[in-house]
Amino acid sequence: MIRLFKHYVPHATVLLGLVDMACLLLAGELGWVVRCRQIGSDAGPIGARLPQLLVFAVALQVALVAVGAYSAGSFRSLRFAAAKLAVAVSIGVIGLSLVFFLVPSVSFWRSNLLYAMAIAVLLLVAVRAALGRALGGETFKRRVVILGAGARGARIAALSRTPGVNFCVAGVVAMGEAGPVVEGATPRGEIDNLAAYVTDLRAVEVVLAIEERRNALPVKDLLRVKTTGVQVVDMSSFLERETGRIDLGSVNPSSLIFSDGFASGQMLSSTVKRAFDITAGLLLLGLSLPVILLTATLIKLESRGPAFYRQRRVGLFGEGFDIIKLRSMRVDAEAGGRAVWAAQDDPRVTRTGRIIRRVRIDELPQTWTVLKGEMSFVGPRPERPQFVDDLERHLPFYAERHMVKPGITGWAQINYPYGASVEDARNKLEYDLYYAKNYSPFLDLLILLQTLRVVLWPEGVR
Repeated sequence: MIRLFKHYVPHATVLLGLVDMACLLLAGELGWVVRCRQIGSDAGPIGARLPQLLVFAVALQVALVAVGAYSAGSFRSLRFAAAKLAVAVSIGVIGLSLVFFLVPSVSFWRSNLLYAMAIAVLLLVAVRAALGRALGGETFKRRVVILGAGARGARIAALSRTPGVNFCVAGVVAMGEAGPVVEGATPRGEIDNLAAYVTDLRAVEVVLAIEERRNALPVKDLLRVKTTGVQVVDMSSFLERETGRIDLGSVNPSSLIFSDGFASGQMLSSTVKRAFDITAGLLLLGLSLPVILLTATLIKLESRGPAFYRQRRVGLFGEGFDIIKLRSMRVDAEAGGRAVWAAQDDPRVTRTGRIIRRVRIDELPQTWTVLKGEMSFVGPRPERPQFVDDLERHLPFYAERHMVKPGITGWAQINYPYGASVEDARNKLEYDLYYAKNYSPFLDLLILLQTLRVVLWPEGVR
């Protein structure tokens, strides 16, 4: 995997992205040339229209990222990929219309754009038909050897069989566990030279998954493996990289303390983040104000009570603040003031509320909270004080998520469906900790783009 600004991106995704960029540039050029020949005009040198081609390709590439066209499903199902490509190209062209309005010098003719759009869809689908199986197969997967055949080793072996993962298990070495869990594991005593064994398996990485590490760390073995050029990594770091979350079952305080990361509080990072929040907040609030007012009117027409409501949440450093949302439930949704988790098909949700929750319109008034500085656009979702008290008692490291300013959208929101239990909160906490540890403006941008995918395909909305 390639690490971009502290976030890992699979090699297959990077390769597909580069091929897509080439296809989009080609589609833009073909659309231009075909239209020129149609009207009997000279297309001229490609250098004269290079700005237009680059704007076209970059806009559509951003749309591809936004709709999740580089997810694991894109490598497994051509029908799934084609549907997302068509949506992405359509959204990209809408975005281009705005760019062309603001910067007319980089505009395509409408007929050129139509041809380029059609050619782009055909080329992108053809690429996935030709390369999808190879990119999603073992050719681009890293071969790893697991040291440890107990429950930890079994977890990694099971993860390797999950569709869309970026590694395969070349071998498992039992390190003296009582009753190995992983079937077919090779006992360490049967291997004369572990470094040679790993090399013979063509492994590029060794994952340390020993059940009890105290006084049992095979330092000599690991050192010899490391000197052969094979990467050695502990289980928690491996799972963090492969799953995009910090595994609470294997991580310990010392690994978080001595690892790199948790830079969101640094002055430069926080200044950049705040400047973006103010700029984007003013723009979004101005654009969404008519939608907010229309939705508020519909809410008032459907049910009695206020269109907006305030709710207490826990923010940065555990400080409380109020968020403003468009009301999507009945006014008596929490009789007696007792906080209740939302449920699937919750009967308290109104008809209008069900729609605005699905497309996230109920979150728009929180833009005001962002402008006040109590929230950011990107960050862990703020929870209610009643839930926080309970979750801090049950989940380790839960308080650490409050070291980052809460957000309207976040890494957990785009990777995990709506949760309404302690177990759901645990899963989302793992994503929140990953975000806090690996924060960068690049990750914020990725989350903002991918939020469009969540809006278009709202899985788990309640």
